[in-house]
Amino acid sequence: MVNQYEVHASTPDGQEAGMLAFAQQKRLAFKEQVTLYTDDTKQVPVLGFKARQVIDLGATYDVVDAAGAPIGLFRKKFGASLLRSTWVLEQPGYAELVGQERNFFVALCRRFIDYLSWLPYHFDFEINGHVGFSVERKWGFRDTYNVTIHDPNLDRRLVIAMAVALDALQSR
Repeated sequence: MVNQYEVHASTPDGQEAGMLAFAQQKRLAFKEQVTLYTDDTKQVPVLGFKARQVIDLGATYDVVDAAGAPIGLFRKKFGASLLRSTWVLEQPGYAELVGQERNFFVALCRRFIDYLSWLPYHFDFEINGHVGFSVERKWGFRDTYNVTIHDPNLDRRLVIAMAVALDALQSR
């Protein structure tokens, strides 16, 4: 079994507006790597991210565009993530964004009570005291996430990579 991801745009009223990207997460890879494609034929890459190191504790992940050019990076803050997951996202020429699970109680339950790991979570990524974007895991049979970008200067590809990574890497 592999995790599959479909990234869809939405209209201002919340209706689905077509697929932006498709990805499959490889299982048991020594270095985590995910490539997102235009669709499920996996013929045309859009972007990807890859761990710099094999050890996952606080690993840094480089995000590249379809041509392999860097567009940013993200990393987990290991110490801060012991009780509440915390991630840092960097976009060149821009201040870093720090994302943390919004609800401390849910974060604790997801960590320490195995059968509650399915609980929805909400991350706010802040920059200079303002929310740059949010990722919210919704209730449901299939994992569904709403990603809201509040800062128009953020590279949407970088935000998409981070949203996919939250699902792919969060339970590790």
